[in-house]
Formats: sequence, C-alpha cells, structure tokens
Amino acid sequence: MSRSRLALAVASAALLVSATAACGDAGGLRGAGPTPTAVSPARLWPQLPPASSPAWDLDEADTETIKGVTVPGDDIRAVDPTAIVRAEIAASPGDYDGDKAPYRDTARGMADCAEHGTGGTGAAASRCPVLQPYYRDLTGDGRPDLTLGFRLLPGDLTAVRVYTVDRHRLLRVMSWEDAVSAVELAGRSVIIRSPSDLAGYEYRLQWTWDAEQKAMLLTHDEMLRSDGRGPVPGKPAPSPSASGR
Repeated sequence: MSRSRLALAVASAALLVSATAACGDAGGLRGAGPTPTAVSPARLWPQLPPASSPAWDLDEADTETIKGVTVPGDDIRAVDPTAIVRAEIAASPGDYDGDKAPYRDTARGMADCAEHGTGGTGAAASRCPVLQPYYRDLTGDGRPDLTLGFRLLPGDLTAVRVYTVDRHRLLRVMSWEDAVSAVELAGRSVIIRSPSDLAGYEYRLQWTWDAEQKAMLLTHDEMLRSDGRGPVPGKPAPSPSASGR
C-alpha cells in the first residue's frame, strides 16, 4: 500500500472511531454472525460415460425460412403478421385443418383478422387469434426484428415466434408454444413465464440471440416463486411435450 493510501486509511479509521464515540452505537459496525463454511461441488458417479445426445429435443438453434411471405425492401414492419400465421397454418395442415385438428379454431379465427395485424373492431377483432406484434432489434444488426404471438385454439396455449430478415428472406429464429402467463423482451432475449402445477410457483424460460448459431437459444430454464422471492433449486427439466410439437 502506498503512503498516501495508508494515510487515508488511518485518517478514515480515526474519523470512524470519533464518530462512533460521539453517537454511541448508532450506525456502528455489527457482526452478522458466523459465516457458513463454503462447500465445493461434489461430482457424483464419475464413472458414468458422458452423454452423447440430448435427452429431449428442445429445438436448439431451430430456424426456418417462411415460404410464401415476402419482405418488401427488407423491412420487416412491412410484412403482414397475419400472412405469417397463415403461412404457418398452411405448412402444418395436420395441426389446423379439419374437425379433429388440435388447433382447428385458430385457422377458423383467421377469417376475423384484419389486414396488417390484429386491427379491426368489435367482436370480430376479439376472435382473431393473432396478438399485437412487437418490433425490437434482438439480433444486434441495427434493424428491428418481429416478436409475434398467436393463440392456439381451442385451449389455452400461445405460440410465440421471433422473425428476422436474412438475405431478403423472412427467417424464423425462435419458436415455442406453452400456456403463457407473460412474455418480456430484455436486451437480446425473449423471456416467457408459464404457470406451474405447484401453487405459488411459475416457470421462467429465456431465449437469447446467438450470433454464431444465427438463432435464439434457450439459455435459462428455471422455476421461480411467483411472489418474486427467487429461483427454486433443483427444478426438473421441462417435459418434451411442453413446446406442443
């Protein structure tokens, strides 16, 4: 320690003692009690061979070019969100077409959607399954990307998608379906909160843009107390059917 720093430390200590003597115990330093002993992680079953493949398919780095949807002037705001949903419906007829299709009412509800999003008024607008689109730069290229949601009907699932423009094409870089409590955008991330079967708890999943993979990767998966008291250690991994695929 240099002499100047030593002199400053001594003067600060003297001032603290003087202030404590003048004010009694008010504001004085107090012990916080014994500190727990740090315990290092214990590796279990070191003889197990490393896993060579994931247990469940969570669609890591899942991207797809949306066929039949153009991007005028590479401006994603010029793309009709309802056209994107209609393209997805057309690409998966088994999910949407027919009386026994799991999301048949989503396809039927598209007739009530106004052009360029959820516009329109009255009862027809409320029946449109497409939710309000949001535009924010999630990929870091300085241009807005599209976060789009639509309801999967009948039922209480919501599909959440993120799209960007890549080489004049509309590219889906994130896809998820779940019972959704809330969706948030933070920095380069999309955060989805979903209810848990345990009262007072919720799931929090976060996708973050990865420039190397050119996709949004699932970077956080945790269970939280819904009162905001923090994560719950040891939350089991989500069911492989959680994405609805």
